[in-house]
Amino acid sequence: MRWQTTAVLAVILIALGVFYYVYEVRLGPEREKTEGRKGRVFTVEPADVAEVELKRADSTVKLQREGEGWQILAPVSARGDRAPIDETVTSIVTARLDREIEADPKALGDFGLDRPAAEATLTLKDGKRIGLVLGAKSPTGVWVYAREAGKPAVFVVGDSVLRDTTRPVAEFRDKTVLAFEQKDVTGVALDLRDEKIALEQADGRWKLTRPRVLPADADTVRDFLDKLRAARVKEFPADAPKSLEPFGLDKPVRLDVQTGRDRDRATKTLLIGRADPAKKGVFAMRPGESTVMLIPDETWTAVPKNVAVLRDKTLVGFDRDKVTRIEIESPKGAVTLAKDGERWKIIAPQALVADQVEAGAVLFKLRQLRAQAFLTDDASGISRYLGKPTVRVSITEQGASSPRTVLLAPSPEKRGGAPSAYAAVAGQGPVVLVDGKTLDELGRSADDLRDRTLLSGLEPRDIKRMRVRAGGQTVVVERSGESDWKLVEGAKGAAKAATVDNLLYALRALKWKTIAAPTGDEPAKYGLDAPTLEVTLVKADGGEAGALLVGKREGEQAWVKLPSAPAIYTVDVKQLGEPPKVPDDFKG
Repeated sequence: MRWQTTAVLAVILIALGVFYYVYEVRLGPEREKTEGRKGRVFTVEPADVAEVELKRADSTVKLQREGEGWQILAPVSARGDRAPIDETVTSIVTARLDREIEADPKALGDFGLDRPAAEATLTLKDGKRIGLVLGAKSPTGVWVYAREAGKPAVFVVGDSVLRDTTRPVAEFRDKTVLAFEQKDVTGVALDLRDEKIALEQADGRWKLTRPRVLPADADTVRDFLDKLRAARVKEFPADAPKSLEPFGLDKPVRLDVQTGRDRDRATKTLLIGRADPAKKGVFAMRPGESTVMLIPDETWTAVPKNVAVLRDKTLVGFDRDKVTRIEIESPKGAVTLAKDGERWKIIAPQALVADQVEAGAVLFKLRQLRAQAFLTDDASGISRYLGKPTVRVSITEQGASSPRTVLLAPSPEKRGGAPSAYAAVAGQGPVVLVDGKTLDELGRSADDLRDRTLLSGLEPRDIKRMRVRAGGQTVVVERSGESDWKLVEGAKGAAKAATVDNLLYALRALKWKTIAAPTGDEPAKYGLDAPTLEVTLVKADGGEAGALLVGKREGEQAWVKLPSAPAIYTVDVKQLGEPPKVPDDFKG
């Protein structure tokens, strides 16, 4: 190829590249915008609009853009709701001329344009004004007769334009009851009719500062603020009423939400009046505004009405992971648990393996303990209410100089028809009422807390062989893969894996309920002289992984024992399941 040809091709490629850049990249967006404007009455964009005037038969609405939002100037002065106003502006600006009906009509009344249903006048940011006059609907009801302000031609546009321009004023109003971001809230003040309450937040913790300094329940405060922030006005019953008394706003409850700190501190206030049961709402106002709002009665319900609602109801706070020792004294006896690495063990009244779930449940119940009512604010009432505690639970945390002890005793009072109990932290207080069930939930014995698993440490995946005897028949199954089993004695062939696995997992979960005979006396009494079921488990190395003998079944319980220990236990028959038919149930 000659160099002249190469040069010509290069010039052509460059020209094509320039054309693509100019046509697609530089002019593409403008071309798309132009295409999108085809058929529209106006060529401006919604973002160009600074002011809106909507004249309707019953009212005139005036709107003005303010930053990212809108302000209503007439017929009331109020914050605008951005979404419906933007929708209306877009509907007018992008209205499409479907077809021209008459270029120079002789009688506008023929189209309902002598007395327009709505006139929309838009003032653009550059000061230019455009307008759309809307008359009657077409016979089909799908179109509306319209003309551009100052021009004679009549055309039709979609009826949605009329719908948007005749929206009720209330739809344009911002229905936020109180605008704030919860993360910015640093304080709350409540001027109730009988009490004044103040709260402050620092480092994520809330505390009451009025009428007295107390820890506050952070969950209650957050829930209240969340519901207040989400509240929306149901309706606007009155603007600038002659009297606030009919709405109970002459002597309102005052609610202040403070955001920021020091010089950046700001306050948002809501005044709350009387309820309107028929409309399931409460009248409210914002200071400096003349409009009476009706807000949902759930918003008023969420407002804390007294200190007892707001104060922290946690009886004792602690980090579960840092607790190293638990001591319990109750009518069931005394028991002590100690942390051994990541696991709990019982060290008194005797060394026993602890049930990790049950031990953890004690701490969970203790940390979840909440006051139903406060009897005293300090330790002064302990001698009166808890002089002879029924249950004592002491916890020791890592690094603590001494344990903390929770005292509990039954109370004659009932809450919601249910028994209650007195409770307090020894030497500290306050004395409170708690759920009466707590006495049983925390008053645990060594037997309640010990590991009751009969075949402790059993892992079904480690079992290589299982021998089962029932009904005078014996079958032996052997693992032949990850999930397959085969019959090696009592029958031959593939074994039913579901039967084998169900039995293995039932044995792993099996826990005893009571010790029927600690030394195994009178085995015939429990049907263990001739067991109804015998299961022996063998590991891959030939060592025995465990064995179980099942005796009689009676009602909801059965008696079992381990061949390696003398004790006879009762178990729940539901845990055992139905006894397998040997060998039929094992045949694949």
